[in-house]
Amino acid sequence: QLRKVMAYSSTANLGWMILVLQYNPSLTILTLIVYLFMATAAFLSLRANKATTLNSLATSGIKAPVLAAILPLALLSMGGLPPLTGFLPKWLILQELVKQGLPILATLVALTTLLSLYFYLRLTYVMALTTSPNNLTATLPWRLNPQYTSTALSSSLVISLLLLPLAPTMKTLVC
Repeated sequence: QLRKVMAYSSTANLGWMILVLQYNPSLTILTLIVYLFMATAAFLSLRANKATTLNSLATSGIKAPVLAAILPLALLSMGGLPPLTGFLPKWLILQELVKQGLPILATLVALTTLLSLYFYLRLTYVMALTTSPNNLTATLPWRLNPQYTSTALSSSLVISLLLLPLAPTMKTLVC
């Protein structure tokens, strides 16, 4: 069930926010805003693909190839990989923890992120490298008019992927 994975993701990101709340509340707000954009992008993409299980996620490339190409990037952004937006709040939180004299806690938190990243990589693997055993003989759905066009979906996907270049500006506004 994808809901369980997304619930775990929400809990893990809430842990990051609670961890830094006592040291830098404005950084917590920035983390919350970035996470809301990333979660909105992921949830709207899953809803547009009508994906509820890993098997239905594997067929999303047939239904909507563009979303199937962008959703793994949004998921990896939630995992905090460096070239994507999700890396920014995690990096700033780690810097704040080290600045507060808590390098062991920062290391422990960074290592626990690897567990979240495993789940996101697993979803990405299912979407990109596996195909569900379906026999499609009809017209492929992606050639028809799309039913999922949404301004919220497209803007949240762009923000969740490409906000990292604005990191210095956001850091000066927050810190």
